[in-house]
Amino acid sequence: MAKNSNEIFEAIIERVKVLDPVNSRSWFNTLKLKNFNGGQLEIACPDNQSAGFLQDVCISSFTLAAQQITGHLVTVKFGSENKNERTSRSAIPLKLHPDYTFDNFVVGPCNRLAHASCIAVSNSPGKTYNPLFIYGTVGLGKTHLLHAICRETQINKPSAKIQFISCDEFVNRFINAIEAGTLPQFKNQFRTVDLLVIDDVQFLRERDQSQEEFFHTFNALYANRSQIVLSADAPPGEIPTLPERLTSRFKCGLVARIDPPTHETRVAIVQKKAKLRGMKITDDAAEYIASKVKANIREIEGALTTLYALVGGSEQEITREFSRFALGDKDNIDKNITITDIIKAVTTYYDVRPADLQSKKRSQSITMPRQVCMYLARNLTSHSLEEIGGHLGGRDHTTVMHACGKIGELQQADTKIQAQLAELTKRITK
Repeated sequence: MAKNSNEIFEAIIERVKVLDPVNSRSWFNTLKLKNFNGGQLEIACPDNQSAGFLQDVCISSFTLAAQQITGHLVTVKFGSENKNERTSRSAIPLKLHPDYTFDNFVVGPCNRLAHASCIAVSNSPGKTYNPLFIYGTVGLGKTHLLHAICRETQINKPSAKIQFISCDEFVNRFINAIEAGTLPQFKNQFRTVDLLVIDDVQFLRERDQSQEEFFHTFNALYANRSQIVLSADAPPGEIPTLPERLTSRFKCGLVARIDPPTHETRVAIVQKKAKLRGMKITDDAAEYIASKVKANIREIEGALTTLYALVGGSEQEITREFSRFALGDKDNIDKNITITDIIKAVTTYYDVRPADLQSKKRSQSITMPRQVCMYLARNLTSHSLEEIGGHLGGRDHTTVMHACGKIGELQQADTKIQAQLAELTKRITK
């Protein structure tokens, strides 16, 4: 492969990280260029799960990145480089998230029982804790554990027939089978598996026909000693309108609750998820994010996505003060930061004079640093719009508002501006 193709591929990966900060991961750097010819970019992934994740979730960002870097229409194709990897026997292809493994799950007092029971089920499906019922409110890691069970079962028993499906999808497929007259095929699909995993089983409520079908599916699998794993937002007995014959079966195995993570567990989650994204984050920053985000793990992921987008995928270390700025916690910003500090940092960075920022000059070389000053002052200090404008040539509050809006828009769209703001914030807050 020509060196120039590899350089293009590396540039595409870096652009993807900027275009799609939500789904960007550190393992993107392990992707390999398989072929780039005739407008088609073929990418080799570590395994089928990675390839499936990229195809389902990231295909648009990779396509856009490839077209932006090359300036040509490009189609993207993902495949596994692991030639010995076996494909699942599932009639519904398994779509497992590469991040959702047991190794990446942070264990704490809130989830220890659920985690241990999931590992036990993966090692001895159908023999230990059958059925396994995991419950807890949204964003606490239930789906993570379900993915991990499927992945580990595949590793331990490659020949296992696995079905992993949401309750909504189960219901919809059942309805479609009735309409299409394919109920025998539907029943065979779900009653002959070695492992059935259903997420959000609470959505079975008020669906009489689906409840009836699931009741018989459960009985068939249980009789065959096939493993059943279910998740819900409430324990079996508290799911509204679920018939007693189902709740009693759900409770006949192990019911494991997941509680909101403690502060220490949240800190560990921040550090683990930051590492998965290839982010450098200080212990103080992790402590701060854990203290700010208490509701659930999804909010932690949202906070990390914001930080990742701001640093633009660079290797900049994320500090506590930078996190405060990025996550909009102005009340806790260091009160020692002054507008003078910001003006000094900006003029040094852009090589302009303080007098230029306070002047009436409107050239781009002056206007841009001036607007950046206003934006940073608005976000890093508690000064009013009028006070900020006063420090920068007596400009009124509408001018400051316009400048903040303009830089805010550029920060979202321009990777160079993202990097500049990140570097300036680092210099000012260190």
